[in-house]
Amino acid sequence: MATVAEDEKEAFLAKLRSFEGQEYGPPERGADPVNQAMIRHWVEAIGDANPVYVDAEAAARSVHGGVIAPPVSLQAWVMRGFRPTAGGSAVQQELMGLLDGAGFTSVVATNCEQEYFQELHLGLHLSTTTTVESVSEEKQTGLGVGHFVTTLVRYTDPDGNLVGTMRFRILKFKPGTGRQAAKPAAERPPRPRPAITQDNAFFFDGAKEHKLLIQRCASCHTLRHPPRPVCPHCGSYEWDTVEASGQATVYSFVVNHYPQVPAFDYPLPVGLFELAEGTRLVADFVGVEPGDIAIGMPVQVEFVAYDDELTLPAFRPARK
Repeated sequence: MATVAEDEKEAFLAKLRSFEGQEYGPPERGADPVNQAMIRHWVEAIGDANPVYVDAEAAARSVHGGVIAPPVSLQAWVMRGFRPTAGGSAVQQELMGLLDGAGFTSVVATNCEQEYFQELHLGLHLSTTTTVESVSEEKQTGLGVGHFVTTLVRYTDPDGNLVGTMRFRILKFKPGTGRQAAKPAAERPPRPRPAITQDNAFFFDGAKEHKLLIQRCASCHTLRHPPRPVCPHCGSYEWDTVEASGQATVYSFVVNHYPQVPAFDYPLPVGLFELAEGTRLVADFVGVEPGDIAIGMPVQVEFVAYDDELTLPAFRPARK
């Protein structure tokens, strides 16, 4: 006899699967047709030197008869911008909202499969339709308990002919139900050791004494970090150090979530800090929530002793 919990799971799965076969919305047309500028950016980024992508004469002599885009760039021609104007279709919002409401609030893309039927010639303007193809039963994964949602994207030309398809699969899962949650708490491993050389040992020795030491060229007095054996400006091998004030601003930062290393706490904000003296260094943040960090924020160095052997500089918001 099925339990109440099993009956509830089956009823919830039936609701999820009622979305199968539904389209996310009307066809969407890409913002731009296939063009040479974007192709060049694409192939330079992935290191593909095939001349049929960038050389009009070579492409004209090929079986393609002209410049084409790499097949795997299919998705790029219809992707929404960094800040899309629309928040997704009603069907998509309803399906994701149903999963969120049941506690499956975390999401990760798992894989995609593309199939190609036409070449992507210059000037081709693509449109897409997206259909919910399948929703899996509840699965136990390393990240957590969740459901796989697979969508089928159809790419068509202006005449409605099929150019390609893409199956895109995500996992919506419950945070805290993964492999790590099942493991007993273990003693935290030590923070990874930096690679210390004769060029940078002064920096770590200074940190143990709560001094932020920056390498300086003895000839042209240019500061440089990370330390190195020769000045990139004048070529001198002679150098000394100066003690920085520790005052800085946030030049840039990232907030790491995955992959997680047991020696660190997450989310893990890491900053690129511009020192008052004019050089920059990478370090952790302390005493601030990731959501409160901003570019240009004034900060002050603070030295963190992770164990008896390792002390490193970190930065916290400057006191007003």
